[in-house]
Amino acid sequence: MEFTAGGRLEVRLTHADVGKRVSVRYVTGSAGQGERFTDAVGVLTSWDAGVLLITRRTGESVRIAESSLVAGKVVPSAPARRRGPAASFEELARVTARAWEPVESEPLGEWTLRAASGFTRRANSVLPLGDPGLPLDAALARVREWYAVRDLPAYIQTATGAEGTQELLCAELERRGWRSEVSAEVRTGGLAPVGDLDADVDRVRLSRSVDDSWLRRYQRFGEPGAHVLKVLGSGPSVWFASVPGTGDIPAAIGRCVVDGRWAGFLAVEVDPAYRRQGLATAVMAALARRALDEGASAAWLQVETDNDGARAMYEAMGFAVHHHYHHYRAAEE
Repeated sequence: MEFTAGGRLEVRLTHADVGKRVSVRYVTGSAGQGERFTDAVGVLTSWDAGVLLITRRTGESVRIAESSLVAGKVVPSAPARRRGPAASFEELARVTARAWEPVESEPLGEWTLRAASGFTRRANSVLPLGDPGLPLDAALARVREWYAVRDLPAYIQTATGAEGTQELLCAELERRGWRSEVSAEVRTGGLAPVGDLDADVDRVRLSRSVDDSWLRRYQRFGEPGAHVLKVLGSGPSVWFASVPGTGDIPAAIGRCVVDGRWAGFLAVEVDPAYRRQGLATAVMAALARRALDEGASAAWLQVETDNDGARAMYEAMGFAVHHHYHHYRAAEE
C-alpha cells in the first residue's frame, strides 16, 4: 500500500472526501506500549469532531482519531472483481428481492417497505434503493410507524462492499442507534460449473410447488401459513428440490428462483444425520441443470458470515463474494 510522495508519508484527505473509498495508515498503541502502524481501507462515512469513521467492505466500522493519522488517500471506488459474472449492486439487489417477495409492500420514495407477517427478515424489511423522498429522520419515523402498525420490528436492509452500496446509510443508521443484527454475503458465480458438478442428481426430486414434507425440513417458521407459502413461491420461475430420507422428512432440500439470466439458490439444508454425503451438492447441481434449461447462465446465493462450512463449500464451487448485506434494527423507543 503506497502512501508516499517524494519519499514522505502524506495525508491527502480532506472533509470533502466523505463518501469516497479511502486507504489510511494510522498509529495504534502508545509510546510506552510500543507504537505500531495499522491500515484501513473502506468508505469514509464521516469525519466529525476529530474522528474519522471508515466502513469496511464487510460493514465493520473503524473509528480513527484524526491525530493518529500518518497517511491517507482516496482510492478507486471499488476493487476490480476477478471472478463471477459482471453485475451491478442494484441489479443484484432487485433480483435477490424478487426471490423473497413480501405479502404486502408500500413505496416510500425510492424505498420499499415490505412485510410478510414476520417470515424472513428479507421479506420484512425496508429495501432502500435510492432516495426516500423525505429527510432521513422523517423517513425513519415513517418506517417505525409502518412496522409498528403490523406489530413487527423495524428493519432496514443495507449493503456494503461494492460500487453503489450503502455505507453512508449504514453510518447514519448507527448514529441514530440502529444496530446490525445479521450480516450475510451475496455471492455470484457461473451457473454451468454448478450444473457440471459430479453429484448423484438422480436422487433429487424437483417440483414446482412446496409440500408438507419439504416444509418440515425447512423449519424456519412457526405455523406454515399462507404468508409462508406466498414468500417461498415468489419469483419468476421457482423450483423446489428434495432428497428422500428416513420417514416423511427429506434428507436434504433446496429452492431455486430463475429470473432472466440469474438463478438464485436458497434454503439449501441437509439433515445433520446425512451430512458429508454430497447431498447439498446434488441438490444444487439438479437445480442448476433445470435453470440452465430455462436459459439462465449466472448464479447467486446468500450465506451468513458466520456459516463457515457453507461458505467453504460455495467457495469451492466457484462462488465469489460480490457484496455484503446487513439488517439494521431500530433501537427500542
